[in-house]
Amino acid sequence: MSPVHGRIRIATRESQLALRQANMVADAIRARNGELTVELVGMTTRGDQVLDRPLAQVGGKGLFVKELEVALAEDRADIAVHSLKDVPMELPPGFALTTFGEREEAGDAFVSVKHASLEALPAGAIVGTSSLRRECQLRRAFPRLDFRPLRGNVNTRLAKLDRQEYAAIILAVAGLRRLGFEDRIRAVVPPSVSLPAIAQGILGIEYLAARTDLAATMAAFVHRETAIAAQAERALGRVVEGSCEVPLGGLAAVSGESIRLEGFIGLPDGTRLVRLDAHGDVSEAHAIGEALGKKLLASGGREILDRLRRRA
Repeated sequence: MSPVHGRIRIATRESQLALRQANMVADAIRARNGELTVELVGMTTRGDQVLDRPLAQVGGKGLFVKELEVALAEDRADIAVHSLKDVPMELPPGFALTTFGEREEAGDAFVSVKHASLEALPAGAIVGTSSLRRECQLRRAFPRLDFRPLRGNVNTRLAKLDRQEYAAIILAVAGLRRLGFEDRIRAVVPPSVSLPAIAQGILGIEYLAARTDLAATMAAFVHRETAIAAQAERALGRVVEGSCEVPLGGLAAVSGESIRLEGFIGLPDGTRLVRLDAHGDVSEAHAIGEALGKKLLASGGREILDRLRRRA
């Protein structure tokens, strides 16, 4: 089927970052397809409504996605724009997913009013993060610091920092840059200290699998290296049952025809962590992700998952 004609309705969350990302997609589609009308369909998800508890306690990443998928199924929208890190590893039947554009910086940002880095924080300093993945790795690297939950949109989190409720907070570099807050980044946490979330910094486009016209239109925006990295990282996540309840990270680096993938799984308190890597040809990206996931499980990850399930 040929690329779509007429209009494209984009389902998006109504947070500032989600709207910014949806508008980035809309602008790119308009620039390439001048005949198309592009409209945003804003909605509030369950993940946006529940802000008093960590995501792991209220249903995980899928809370940011479900309402948008319903809009697609009910023909109230044609595509949905997601931060790919928020999309569950398994899609519901009948849905398709593709990457959009080149990956932004994948790492985590250290944000503080008074301090230059995690290393510079005094013992007992309160650090806010919404992620068990970050908490696991940073507790292990900086056991002298006090890590506490932090929810809300980027502006809300920055406001809490500015009110001195936290000495520092950890956010995704990509979100800060897309919102024009790059000057708030005091340091980028190196992946050697904190591996990012799977697909962090990547935009994902979801649509009904039957809409081959949309697949043809979206194919023009796929960045090869980004798509390969996403394929490997999400394959890892599927094997290790990645969700907000499991501290899990992965990062793929693509260079020419080669790919290197790092991954970890751990306990939230940082007392147990398994981190491994794998490499190979980009044509085997999916298989490399699966193999690394299995290796992580065999090297202690399965015991970590069992302990997490017993706690649930």
